[in-house]
Amino acid sequence: MDLPAAAKPCSFGDKSTSDVILRLINDEGRPEWFYSHSSVLVSKGGFFADQLSNPHSGSCIEIQCSDSTYDHHVNLLRLLYLPTDLLLDSLDSVQSVLGVLHLAVAFRCEVVTNCCIQYLEAVPWDDKEEEQIIKTVSKLGPIAMPILARIQPVDLSATKNVFISAVRFATSIGGSCPPFGDELKTSAQEQVEFMLGGDEETPLVTADDEVKSVIKLGLTQVCLSFENELSSLLVVSDITAETVENRILQSLSDLEWMCNILPKMDLMKDFVYSWGDMSCKVLGIIEDKKLDNAMWGLKLKLIEVTGKVLEAVGYGNVILPAPCRVQLLKTWLPYIRKIKPLLDAEGNKDTDFPHKMDEDLCQNIEGAIVSLLLALPSNDQADILSDWMETEQVKYPDLSEAFEIWCYRTKSAKRRLMEGLDRVGNTTISL
Repeated sequence: MDLPAAAKPCSFGDKSTSDVILRLINDEGRPEWFYSHSSVLVSKGGFFADQLSNPHSGSCIEIQCSDSTYDHHVNLLRLLYLPTDLLLDSLDSVQSVLGVLHLAVAFRCEVVTNCCIQYLEAVPWDDKEEEQIIKTVSKLGPIAMPILARIQPVDLSATKNVFISAVRFATSIGGSCPPFGDELKTSAQEQVEFMLGGDEETPLVTADDEVKSVIKLGLTQVCLSFENELSSLLVVSDITAETVENRILQSLSDLEWMCNILPKMDLMKDFVYSWGDMSCKVLGIIEDKKLDNAMWGLKLKLIEVTGKVLEAVGYGNVILPAPCRVQLLKTWLPYIRKIKPLLDAEGNKDTDFPHKMDEDLCQNIEGAIVSLLLALPSNDQADILSDWMETEQVKYPDLSEAFEIWCYRTKSAKRRLMEGLDRVGNTTISL
């Protein structure tokens, strides 16, 4: 039994059953003819329904298209002929679907539009495709916004929870996660730094008390881990084993990472105090005779981290009482003065020696030390400068600028004192 004419299946381009002709006119004005069916076009697209309901339109619909959109027009027409349950499976690329989506919205083809949106919302995108999607969706309006769900800003609470989780992972709070612990920890550290970038939500997250509490807990964990790893050097039989130094360097690198992110949260003072608290223990281990000719990478890294602490204190970014500043300088200045020539000597013996203090590092540390020294009480400056001039290593750090300023200040202070005494004496005589 034959189906009624309206119910017979139609095939795109079937001239024998076609009752409508679509003409795609390209930039050159050359038309492309497609045999279509009004029953399909009217039911699938509002634009076509409007055209065919016009008694003056006849059986031909003209559509202007460019060379770049020609294939997308043809794809859309083909999709109109597919059963709804097969539409989604027929879509095969982000680029193609974006082109079809733009036309489907324009021609008010609701079913095709929804399938394109569902496809684009679900499939992965590369960076280039993401840019194209954002550009296209911004022109289509609210109907296509579900596509961008994956890149929409999250609320502050969700951001904070992700940040806290990343910090806990980055600082190994709760223990590491083998077998990929180090790789995942490094990735988490990178993401924390990225999240601390200067967007509008960063100050809200970093000011949160819970976030600060987790950060401080992470600092404590990282410091403890470093101290434990460093202490193991005194009991390890073979300190030349590469894995031993790498393990300690990794824990010190975690500390350096904390040193980099804490200023962004106004918590650098916590790092400075933690570093000061463990400095004597750290130096007591690293200056053990057992390590005299070993662990050069570790010794250099200690100077680099200390340099950041000296800069924070010396340039006033972290405010410490004078006794704490004196202790910091007296603790680390002798070590820096001792290790710098040793590293230079190793570099002179072996041109491939990797652990050298480069010029920028040397200048930064020297500048920070001079700035820190000049902010100390005069008597403390005198003690440190006297010790500096009595050592063999007066070339680095070069404190001659600080010495000159100290001398000038001392003379000025003495002159002010004498002038004050003279004024007092004259006042007494006049009485």
